[in-house]
Amino acid sequence: MKTASNRPNILFILTDQQRQDSLACYGNDWIETPNLNRIADRSFVFENAYVTQPVCTPSRASIMTGLYPHAVGLHRNNIPLPADCPTIAERISEEYYCAYFGKWHLGNDMIQQHGFDQWISVEDFHRVRATKREYRNVEAHYNDHLRKHGIEPPGINRSYENWFATAGLTEEQTQAYFLGDSAADFIRGHGETENGDMPFMLYVSFFEPHPPYTGPLNDLYDPEDISVGPAFLERPDDSSLLNRLRADYYMAGNLNPLGIDDYHDLTAEDGWRRLRAQYFANVTLVDRQVGTMLDALEATGQLDNTIIVFTSEHGEMAGDHGMLEKRSMYEEASRVPLLIRVPGSEPDAAGDSTRISGSVSLVDLVPTLLDLSGGGDASDSTSGEVLGDGFAPTASGISNSWEMQGQSLAPVLSGDADLSENDVFVQWNGMGDRDLGTPEINRMASMHWRTVITPDRWKLNLCPADQCELYDLNNDPHEMTNLYDDPKQRDRIRDMAARIRIWQAATGDEVDLPRV
Repeated sequence: MKTASNRPNILFILTDQQRQDSLACYGNDWIETPNLNRIADRSFVFENAYVTQPVCTPSRASIMTGLYPHAVGLHRNNIPLPADCPTIAERISEEYYCAYFGKWHLGNDMIQQHGFDQWISVEDFHRVRATKREYRNVEAHYNDHLRKHGIEPPGINRSYENWFATAGLTEEQTQAYFLGDSAADFIRGHGETENGDMPFMLYVSFFEPHPPYTGPLNDLYDPEDISVGPAFLERPDDSSLLNRLRADYYMAGNLNPLGIDDYHDLTAEDGWRRLRAQYFANVTLVDRQVGTMLDALEATGQLDNTIIVFTSEHGEMAGDHGMLEKRSMYEEASRVPLLIRVPGSEPDAAGDSTRISGSVSLVDLVPTLLDLSGGGDASDSTSGEVLGDGFAPTASGISNSWEMQGQSLAPVLSGDADLSENDVFVQWNGMGDRDLGTPEINRMASMHWRTVITPDRWKLNLCPADQCELYDLNNDPHEMTNLYDDPKQRDRIRDMAARIRIWQAATGDEVDLPRV
């Protein structure tokens, strides 16, 4: 079904804390994700996609704006997106009807904002951080869903993350089910509304598989049967002090210190395996709701005119290197799945995906979607002019302070460019982050990091106050051996550090880094 403008619809599916190896297209041969497989089989699969910062708010800022966290000022969680900083909904053509369903985590979560015509909120707890008093009385849409199922919502004083651990929700009572069902209703009903002749851009932002490490599908996978890699429960003895402290903390049996009533016995490997199995079960929980949305697209004849993007805001350590959650430059936390399905550019009739080698950043998603949608009212994307340097302003008609720093990947999808010269940059800006368990961890987590992943698949992590790290991702994909102090690597480190400093100058990043 074509829209009046002949522009494609956009369905953007965002999960929270989903690591890359949670899908069959990335080598997971045991997880049940048939619906994400449906997308992957007809999509461009990016082999190495990285977040800009492995924690929620900064990463989401980049996904929604095409700017790095330091440029938009969201260097840690729970900072509102500046009111004048445009999201994709404010840059895309006004021909689009824009909707946002689910977790926002960029301030004023309950309120329709930043160019979106329709808004569905999911959690009252974020009301405590509202920037205006009148916003504090707005209730989450998800609450009605809970009440229809006989459940009293947790309210403003308890997060879904905390409450979910002991709420005993069925699959139909979860946020994932509510969002999948709501999105399907939107897809089915959009054509019948007064805006039905407009193409839609729908963002569906799931909470799962974010901890707690429990859920209604806890018994889906046998912990003894799931696969683990060589880094599982291996203390990172030659890495940063921060990583060593965190591994010691978690391997002593401690969980994510949020006050969550999510208790697991982590004193032996079987407890870690059980936690890991339950984490992956929540990936399947989301997958089932992806199927609900895909079915709605097919039933309404819109699948062949809808761009579909699937990714996550960061990953999850899940016991690798002896750690849990995110806040790490390790691949498990900073590398995520990225699938882009473009109607008319499906890989081939056999249903085989097209693999995109090289590395990309999620900061590139906004300019890419603007290109794929036919351009925006306030954007002038690069169309691949500068693929290779990892940074390129792409917007016009917007205040210079908000020029996008991502680059369009559309030329890569069309085969007119590749990523053979593309550097990717990741940052950590931990000052003011929450309590991570001990004073020692909190001190080291307050130190900033800057990372580059070069086209030849080497990773350099620089910090002015901790042990720096260098990994050869070709021969050491699990990052088991830190080569930073290897004298044979000094020139490589100098070259990689220069790449970071050039990127810093281009993007306005002023943090100090160690001399190399």
